[in-house]
Amino acid sequence: MPLPFPRRPPELLRVYYSSDVVAEFDTTGSPSGRKPREVSDALRRQLWPIEFIAPEPAEVLDLCRVHDPDFVADVLELRRRNGFGSVSQVVARSLPYTTGACIGAALTALTDGIAASLTSGFHHAGPRGPRGFCTFNGLMVASTRLLAEGRVMRLAIVDCDYHYGDGTQAIIEAKGLADQVLHVSFGQRFTAPHHAQAYLDEVHRLGDWLTAFGAQLVLYQAGADTHVDDPLGGLLTTAQMRERDRAIFTMARELRLPLAWNLAGGYQVEPDGSIPRVVQLHLNTFEEALEVWGLRAPAPARPEAPGRAERPELSSPEDTGVQTASFAAGQDRRR
Repeated sequence: MPLPFPRRPPELLRVYYSSDVVAEFDTTGSPSGRKPREVSDALRRQLWPIEFIAPEPAEVLDLCRVHDPDFVADVLELRRRNGFGSVSQVVARSLPYTTGACIGAALTALTDGIAASLTSGFHHAGPRGPRGFCTFNGLMVASTRLLAEGRVMRLAIVDCDYHYGDGTQAIIEAKGLADQVLHVSFGQRFTAPHHAQAYLDEVHRLGDWLTAFGAQLVLYQAGADTHVDDPLGGLLTTAQMRERDRAIFTMARELRLPLAWNLAGGYQVEPDGSIPRVVQLHLNTFEEALEVWGLRAPAPARPEAPGRAERPELSSPEDTGVQTASFAAGQDRRR
């Protein structure tokens, strides 16, 4: 049964971010610890109707609905390595806030129709341990919080990171949530540029799957590592990534499905350590969301993220599809 949906767009896109989510120096191998700050800084330079909201930290109870309590305690108390492979107070201090940002965005989407969280590092984290730059699975923490509170009966996680959300799937199976959480992960069968058109074809079919499942909320991982030039990805051109985002935002609005999204992956790091191409790809996602929702204001012109030549004609793989649970087995202010 659909939830009440706003009759008109909110005046501002609410984005969950504060310096608490940033792990500036302790994320060797991935820029995702500092990426929230860089994307936030870039968004503040735009003339877009955005309100930044400082997230409340996730409670230990929230984390333990999804993860083994000993694992949670050991990471937070620096007795176990985090998803970056380090034992770090900087990372441990940020984790309740990165997860809390995901919860906050999901709750706000239920009232506003759309919201965002400037966080990453979720979908590889499983019930008992971290993996692949992911420590706690904020997607599943947010999902189980909303389910436990009766705010939704069913929801969908649409994971468009380049990599498969193995931790998300493991939690769904371990907790027996397949009837309540639809997991659609594009990060397994679509792995090369010649798969791009098949990938986009599946994106355009998402609405049918979510309707059949009865989803009342979408949590969207808008990964930038699907870009064709990403060293840990490499699939879609910049224009195709815009098409992906635009299609998903349009689908959710037309179906009156609240949607909250987060940044997910993106690893195009310059020699000096900066990530301007990754930041630009995330800005493109925001621009598509604002356009679909009619939340527009004049903004300075910006170049597209540089990349290899666009590929207008791409062949489909013989075996297409997506790996899913059902189909395959803040002006900062506190809120």
